[in-house]
Amino acid sequence: MSAEDRRTAIELIEQAVRDGARRGKACEILGISVRTLQRWEKPEGLEDNRSGPKDGPANRLSDEEQRQVVSIATGEEFQDLPPGQIVPTLADRGIYVASESTFYRVLRERNMNEHRGKKAKPTHSRPQPLVATAPNQVWSWDITYCRAAVRGMFFYLYMILDVWSRMIVGWAVHEREDNELAARLIRQAAERHNIDAEQLILHSDNGGPMKGATMLATLQNLGVVPSFSRPRVSNDNPFSESMFSTMKTAPAYPRKPFESVEAVEDWVAEFVHWYNNEHLHSGVQFVTPADRHHGKDREILASREEVYAQARRRNPSRWSTKTRDWSPVEAVHLNPEKLSPVSVQPKRKSA
Repeated sequence: MSAEDRRTAIELIEQAVRDGARRGKACEILGISVRTLQRWEKPEGLEDNRSGPKDGPANRLSDEEQRQVVSIATGEEFQDLPPGQIVPTLADRGIYVASESTFYRVLRERNMNEHRGKKAKPTHSRPQPLVATAPNQVWSWDITYCRAAVRGMFFYLYMILDVWSRMIVGWAVHEREDNELAARLIRQAAERHNIDAEQLILHSDNGGPMKGATMLATLQNLGVVPSFSRPRVSNDNPFSESMFSTMKTAPAYPRKPFESVEAVEDWVAEFVHWYNNEHLHSGVQFVTPADRHHGKDREILASREEVYAQARRRNPSRWSTKTRDWSPVEAVHLNPEKLSPVSVQPKRKSA
């Protein structure tokens, strides 16, 4: 990995940690270990000091031979075939250019392994980066399974989270996944929180309930802008994933399956009250989501700042630098770009 790639990885992980992610989990997503990150963070860590071979392998294809491999693989006859079929076909004609593995390697180095024909596979771009600077600007929602007592059956917990405050703003439990049930929940939450047209962006993954006709029509009627993760990419929706992880790893989460929808509802109601009103969330300077959502976090954090200032005045020798920074988190980013996020903010609700 180049020094620039290492520097970018460090910046991404630092941003993720500032937004409330665990350092180890952020490293895991990028495919590196915490020890590797620590090594990169050292002054000399951005340089690759490994000593490799000085010369290339003796049997390496020449530039002309590599161009011949690419020409064959991208020609009209073979552009839709993998090397495993190209090489035997050429052999049947008395032609040998290179082995299957060499074909694969040459094409991989040029990012040409997946599809070389005219009908290339569709690509899914990263979701547009979003930033919330106040409550009810960006919501994230998802569905998680809760085990039922009947083997192989589940109850489905639908839950909506405000990205800026981390407060759970709506939830429901059902026996199935359904876009009409999801649409009903979104509509109820929007009415409860007085959401105006063009005020809110709603982010989710690409599941059926998220993109169903009734759901999309409801969002259009409410003036809510939909935002979707890439297919099969769970970390494009990190806030809901993190909240569900907090829920299912909580000591109070039942180890036995739930007996009924009502049993799930009773437990979730207690969890939501705790999460919103008692849980000091690390992503928002350890205030409760409800206090942040309702604008009480600044007073709480200012009070903490004063407590630390008084403690330092009483015993200044305990601090070699400044006291802990209790400044409020001003903006929360969802799917930021690697270096310079282009923030997309929904329309602010007028006073």
